[in-house]
Amino acid sequence: MEQIARFLFEVGHMKRVARSGWWVAGVRDPESIAEHSFRTAWIGYILAQKSGADAGRVVLMCLAHDVQEARINDQHKVGQAYVDPKPFEGRVFRDQVSGLPSAQELGAVHREYELGETLEAKIARDADRLECAFQALEYVDEGHPPCRPWFVNAGPTLQTGAGKALYEALGGADPHEWYQDLPRVP
Repeated sequence: MEQIARFLFEVGHMKRVARSGWWVAGVRDPESIAEHSFRTAWIGYILAQKSGADAGRVVLMCLAHDVQEARINDQHKVGQAYVDPKPFEGRVFRDQVSGLPSAQELGAVHREYELGETLEAKIARDADRLECAFQALEYVDEGHPPCRPWFVNAGPTLQTGAGKALYEALGGADPHEWYQDLPRVP
């Protein structure tokens, strides 16, 4: 149980690691990796339901896809031109989960996500990109117009019909509309 506790403390560290790409666009206090992963998991769940895929596996991929960033941080695209973390991510993730009872399963899920060949992996990857698109539109709405390319660039990378449909709906959506029709307390 000690190994599990250490892993969960490390996962908690993701709440303090910022998604660094938003700094390039002028966002001073960007979302954390944990915040990104949380909505990614929800998007993945919904896309999996729409696609008839294994929703549990997709959600697990979405939760696991950036865990290695607790150790190696989030590297934005400008930095990746000089230092590419991709070759190390799998090894870091395997090290992180090595003491867990489900280490082999988690390693397989992470590899499946990285390969991006199964329907579940394609959905999880779409969810990751769509979460970034949602966040971009929210940052644009908050006064950061340089974030708009994150939304625009997400569209052509989507691989699933459900992901593409959600992206199309997102383009005309208002980030504040969700609460407009809630019942009013008298």
